[in-house]
Amino acid sequence: MSKKIGFDNSKYLQEQSRAILERVNRFDHKLYLEFGGKLCFDYHAARVLPGYEPTVKMKLLQRLREKIDIVFCIYAKDVEKGRIRGDFGMTYDMAILKTIDDLMDWDLTVSSVVITRFNNEPAAVKLMNKLKKKNIKIYTHAEIEGYPGDIDKIVSEEGYGKNAYIKTTKPIVIVTAPGPGSGKLATCLSQLYHSHKRNINSGYAKFETFPVWNLPLKHPANIAYEAATADIKDFNLVDPFHLAAYDETAINYNRDVEAFPILQAILNRIVGKEAKQGVYNSPTEMGVNRAGFAITDDKLVKEAAKQEIIRRYFRYNWEFMMGVGRKETVAKTERLMQEMKVKPEDRPTVLPARKTVRQAEKKKNDDEGIYCGAAIELANGKIVTGKNSLLLHATSAVILNAIKVLAKIPDKIPLLPASVIKSLANLKKDVLEMKSESLDLEETLVALSISATSNPAAEEALNRLKELRECELHMTHIPPAGDEEGLRKLGINATTDALPTSRYFLR
Repeated sequence: MSKKIGFDNSKYLQEQSRAILERVNRFDHKLYLEFGGKLCFDYHAARVLPGYEPTVKMKLLQRLREKIDIVFCIYAKDVEKGRIRGDFGMTYDMAILKTIDDLMDWDLTVSSVVITRFNNEPAAVKLMNKLKKKNIKIYTHAEIEGYPGDIDKIVSEEGYGKNAYIKTTKPIVIVTAPGPGSGKLATCLSQLYHSHKRNINSGYAKFETFPVWNLPLKHPANIAYEAATADIKDFNLVDPFHLAAYDETAINYNRDVEAFPILQAILNRIVGKEAKQGVYNSPTEMGVNRAGFAITDDKLVKEAAKQEIIRRYFRYNWEFMMGVGRKETVAKTERLMQEMKVKPEDRPTVLPARKTVRQAEKKKNDDEGIYCGAAIELANGKIVTGKNSLLLHATSAVILNAIKVLAKIPDKIPLLPASVIKSLANLKKDVLEMKSESLDLEETLVALSISATSNPAAEEALNRLKELRECELHMTHIPPAGDEEGLRKLGINATTDALPTSRYFLR
């Protein structure tokens, strides 16, 4: 069954490329283009805009390959604190190293990395050493006292003037980062300062997919952006500067609107008030965003966006239960769901997962511990469930059940021989001294690949795993690392009620 499409990826790629080149032509020499959102794999956009390819930005950069340099920014204290990028479950410094490798796979190279607000943080120094081994040029920018309010100091030799000038050779400089607050804008403005000191007519623009400026303020796709950034307290609003300048309603978000007067003043100071090309009348005007023009099925996009809001609610609640998130973030997402008239149970896999647990609980003996349930929605809309046992985690069970369904293998035919499971269980218990013998998802996938060498049914089922990519799954309990990582590698969109698990079943 083919996936429903509500977004024309080819049209977007064509329009976005043209818009960027038109913006470059405003300037004689160079455009510093701040890239917001995820550079390599934008799964949020893919979930909200069905048909949007997660790698579309890479394809865009490939189109512009001969015209671009790529510069990465990362905030030194984010490296020091080990800030996590949620979509990949890795720290920001590791995300940069991974992205550099991903870009190389697309025949794209990073020209340099800037460590922003650097103060000799040991972890940042360690990252710099790793980057040097990859022959990446390293620059450091110190924190500017009085930033961003003291414009006289910022736009002077005591401010941007103290920053190293990043040498680039191409007309478009893509300035990106592993996440918000990394110093992309400050790096662009610093470069403008140094460029104009050298009589180079350079300009600035911003590439940001969300919020979609030409969709209504309360459109679910824009509300999904608020949900995605609830942890950093972003919210959307009508751009008052754009409305005043052009009598046109455009949607932007609070940080851009709040920062615009200062940004406009800094740009005026750098390029001169008379330079029409480099100064904007609104934060929306700064942006290069054609996503809204590529939507082909608004109804489908609205439904997809509502599902993303529910996913974010479950994600934030999960983080809160694990002690790494805040209750107010969960509460904000609950308010957004109420605004969109949706509830957690509107996610199709939630009630089946919970029902599986209730049914198992009715049949269990008193000493059997806590049951965990999981449910996955296949591409054709069919829901498959699974529960944990002494042998398998609930996530392992539901994945095995799902690929059996896809391969049309009768339920009574085992995919994993008892001898393989027993051997792995003994390894976990007797050698590794783990608390649980049952197999998590990563262990189950290894066992399945072993079984596939001698079991045709297991081989057929193994080949069906790729069909689970982008499927929706829900669990009732907090997944251990092996389940979470296995789901991530399979490309499954997973949520959980985040209930605590029993030591009896899960480590």
